[in-house]
Amino acid sequence: MNTFRTMLKTELKLSVRGMDMVIFGLCLPVVMVVIFGAVFGNRPAFEGASHTFLEQSFGALSAIAICAGGVMGLPLLISEYRQKKILKRFRVTPVSPALILAVHVVIYAIYALASLILVYGTAAVFFGFRMQGPVPAFILSYLLVMLSMFSIGLVAGGLAPDTKTAGIIASILYFPMLLFSGATLPYEIMPGPMQRAAGLMPLTQGIKLLKAASLGQPLDQVWFPVLILGAVFVLCSGVALRFFRWE
Repeated sequence: MNTFRTMLKTELKLSVRGMDMVIFGLCLPVVMVVIFGAVFGNRPAFEGASHTFLEQSFGALSAIAICAGGVMGLPLLISEYRQKKILKRFRVTPVSPALILAVHVVIYAIYALASLILVYGTAAVFFGFRMQGPVPAFILSYLLVMLSMFSIGLVAGGLAPDTKTAGIIASILYFPMLLFSGATLPYEIMPGPMQRAAGLMPLTQGIKLLKAASLGQPLDQVWFPVLILGAVFVLCSGVALRFFRWE
C-alpha cells in the first residue's frame, strides 16, 4: 500500500505537469458549461424539450473527462511506457508492472471525478443547475461509464505495437465519440442516420444513461445502455487481461 501511494503521488505530479488532462479533462468541460450557459441560458435544449440546454447536456459534459482519460490518455501512456521499456523494467523488480497501470487508472478516475465536481459546481453556482434525479443513481451510472471507457483504453494501449499506432487508434476512437456521441452536439437534434451511427458508440450509450440519471428519468427504460456498457467492460477487460503486451 505504501508503494502504491508513493507511485500514485509521483505519477499524479507528472500527469499534472504534462497538462494534457488538466486542459482536456478539467478545463474543457468547464469552458463548455460556461459557453452553453451563457449562450443558451434557460432556453429548451431543442423544440419540444421540457429541459433546458444545460440540463440536457449535463450528463454529456460530465463524461468528457472519462472519454479523454480512458480513450485517449490510457492508450498513449501505456504504449509510451512500453516503448521506453518502463513496463519491462518493472517486471524484474518486486513491484508488479500491473501496479503502475492500476495507479494510472486511479489517476484518470481522480480526474474524472474532479471534472464532475467542477462541472456540477460551475453549472449550479453560475446557472442555477440542479440535479433532478437521485444522486446515487447518477454516481453508479458514472462509475459504469468510467469502467467501460477505461477498459477500451486498456485494450487499445495493451495491444498497440508502438506509440504511433496507439495514437492513431486513440484518435480514431476519441474524436468521433467526443463529437458525435452527444458530448458536444445534442443527440436529439442529430439527423436520423447520424443518430443511428452514433448509437454504435459506447460513449453514446453512456451519455444516454447519465442523461437519464441526471434528469430523473426512469432507469428501467435505459436497460440497453447498461447492457451495452457492461458487455463492453467485460469483453474489453477480458481481452486486455489475455493479450496485453508488456514489451
